[in-house]
Amino acid sequence: MGGEELSKKYFGTDGIRGRVGEYPITPDFMLKLGWAAGKAFRRQGVCRVLVGKDTRISGYMFESVLEAGLSAAGADVLLLGPMPTPAIAYLTRTFHAEAGIVISASHNPHYDNGIKFFSGHGTKLPDELELIIEELLDTPMSVVDSAHLGKVSRINDAAGRYIEFCKSSVPTGTSFAGLKVVVDCAHGATYKVAPSVFRELGAEVAVLAAQPNGLNINDRCGSTDIVALQAEVLMQRADLGIAFDGDGDRVLMVDHTGAVVDGDELLFLIARDMQEHGRLQGGGVVGTLMSNLGLELALQDMGVPFVRAKVGDRYVMAELLARNWQLGGESSGHIVCCHHATTGDGIIAALQVLMALKHRGQRLAEARQGMRKFPQVLVNVRYTGDKDPVGHPAVQEACERVSEQMAGRGRVLLRKSGTEPLVRVMVEGDDESQVRIHADHLARIVADVCA
Repeated sequence: MGGEELSKKYFGTDGIRGRVGEYPITPDFMLKLGWAAGKAFRRQGVCRVLVGKDTRISGYMFESVLEAGLSAAGADVLLLGPMPTPAIAYLTRTFHAEAGIVISASHNPHYDNGIKFFSGHGTKLPDELELIIEELLDTPMSVVDSAHLGKVSRINDAAGRYIEFCKSSVPTGTSFAGLKVVVDCAHGATYKVAPSVFRELGAEVAVLAAQPNGLNINDRCGSTDIVALQAEVLMQRADLGIAFDGDGDRVLMVDHTGAVVDGDELLFLIARDMQEHGRLQGGGVVGTLMSNLGLELALQDMGVPFVRAKVGDRYVMAELLARNWQLGGESSGHIVCCHHATTGDGIIAALQVLMALKHRGQRLAEARQGMRKFPQVLVNVRYTGDKDPVGHPAVQEACERVSEQMAGRGRVLLRKSGTEPLVRVMVEGDDESQVRIHADHLARIVADVCA
């Protein structure tokens, strides 16, 4: 993280998130946040802010107080109801609003919630604007004159608009007739729109986890728990399964054999298809420090440049913008297709994979063979005190020794967790047993220097 990010009091790499009822995920803080955001966005004069949410029960509460805070600052509010996070980014752009707000804790359980902001361009807020909002949060709340209070209205056709936008990411006339898919909506924000997108494009769709009750979001379903989808794909004899997370910005898949296909493999399939059809236009692919080495080597074999950003979609996006590239993502299934969307979009990424399969006339199980995933072992080592175990000479020396032994067919990554006192020791390479031995060896050295 840069110094500017470290100076932030509330904003993390992806908005503000935590347990409902524990500061700052409380109604009084959210009221003030709505007001502060309204003040910050309204500096340009007229101000309209879109507000959407996922399906967790606390969304009702936070929607109401954000609405009140925004109105008190003189900002008009357009309510979207339950909609995927990328839909709010898209609609913020099309309505030419000053900002979009998403009430969601993404793939977390129902008892967490959070707030994400989008600029009027459908991108993450710049650091400067987040810092302005934080400064305003520390000032007394005031209310504009009654004649200038913000008005509130609801966009009733939001779902239809977003469905058409998703469908427009594949060529006009595209049909997935003859394809049978199981769609797992995680009892989350995609429950209304995702099945419609695939059905309207001709696929036969069986739907899982699309009965949200406010408490079941991400509960033994969706991209964080794919077991039910695997079973359903096998039982339905479907061609593949598609799993979204609670707010719809991530996607994983299951092939017809029940095997999970992660974000690295999906990214490879999209990149290969784009390259074969001349749509990478000399650009490359952005992954993260955790992206599988198999992805890097497969792209290398195709002559496609690959760079690693820090873990987090914010950093992937920044790297894409800096290089003017179109495609990036994470193994978690957060995939950004800049030629279609301004943020990670699970539905759009899934459609790009289906197009890639259609172009090749292959099933997912066959198409994924073009990339060989390397065994990856992750060991967490807890530490105490202010020591920097990652930078310790003994640890550095051991990492270099292991890297030399793997001779370009493996890699070592040590990084500190951003949320707890853990060092994550990751080793990947050709031979799983050797990879595990290396990871355990490095973890012992890290533990020794922390003792």
